[in-house]
Amino acid sequence: MGAWQFPSCGVTRISIFGKTLEITKGVSIILVISINTIVLTTILCFFAIFKFLAPTESLRARVRKNLAKLPETWISINKGVISLLRKPKWDIEIPDDLDYRGSYLVGSNHQSWVDVLVLQQTFNRRLPFFRFFIKSQLFWVPFLGIAWWALDMPFMRRDSKAKLAKNPSLKGRDLENARKACEKFRNIPVSIMNFTEGTRFSVEKRDKNNVPYQNLLLPRIGGIGQALYALADELDAFIDVTIVYPQMATTGTAPTFWQLVSGQIPEIIVRAKKREIPPQLLGRNFRTDRNFRRELEAWITPLWKEKDELITRLKQA
Repeated sequence: MGAWQFPSCGVTRISIFGKTLEITKGVSIILVISINTIVLTTILCFFAIFKFLAPTESLRARVRKNLAKLPETWISINKGVISLLRKPKWDIEIPDDLDYRGSYLVGSNHQSWVDVLVLQQTFNRRLPFFRFFIKSQLFWVPFLGIAWWALDMPFMRRDSKAKLAKNPSLKGRDLENARKACEKFRNIPVSIMNFTEGTRFSVEKRDKNNVPYQNLLLPRIGGIGQALYALADELDAFIDVTIVYPQMATTGTAPTFWQLVSGQIPEIIVRAKKREIPPQLLGRNFRTDRNFRRELEAWITPLWKEKDELITRLKQA
């Protein structure tokens, strides 16, 4: 007699049920985040009216501080629903002396749009609410443009290459626009966020550009230089963040948002260091000061090499 062959239909049903449950959880997370975004963006746009009508700068600054609590609530709700339905292993190490009332420049490596959620998960209510430099054209995006304005995102007006070629005197005006846009942060805590590589990392991009790092692209110092010029002595420190997804060591690809909400990211590692900004780098125009550009590169390059080595060690571990 031949060996018994156990029917596999039960296992198949369990597998199908498990996949269906995972998809249901993922769709539920997306639905909650979408509703949360719509509701809080609407509330934010409503309260933006009070900021616009505030008769004095002191009253406007008070409205700004209260408005920042809304996105922090939005992040907390998103964080809560993801933690409830998805529980990746979080391995986070950040400095103990971060000041919620301070002002910081935050720089991170960039592999996936999941990075934004990871940064929010790590630093919400530990650092001031993140601000990004945004193109001025995005102000006209329905609802979001008003929300970004209400949250004091610094809008940047950048002249096209053709316009600069026609009128070279306009070169560097975007830096002055950045400085003016950041003047409002002199009265409130702020964290200026910058993905130092300027784009998401991939092996193809690394090899195409002959990058001397294993896990990073070349740092683009323009964003950092822009923040150092615009905020000058308002900054307390540079928060150097490293994000690692150990699964990339085997998959070779960065995780997606769907993989996060559907439970396909088993572990996320975050390491952050608080670094002192050399005083001589503050308030200088890297477009016109060639010495400053060299000094900024001399400061960033060792940090970048250290970050690359750290990522390699974390992947191996």
